Amino acid sequence: MKDLIMSFLHDEEGATAVEYAVMIVLIIVVCLIAIGVLGREANKGFEKVGNALQSANN
Repeated sequence: MKDLIMSFLHDEEGATAVEYAVMIVLIIVVCLIAIGVLGREANKGFEKVGNALQSANN
């Protein structure tokens, strides 16, 4: 029984899986933030082009 408990306490497979899960979640969060920022910047660029075209037509 003691060997089983010691084996359980020294087993790191679960910790590795949790570390990978945390890393994947952080990567996803960073990607979502980057997509949001890039989307807003792209929208600003398209608005500038749209406004310039509208001004040119008037």
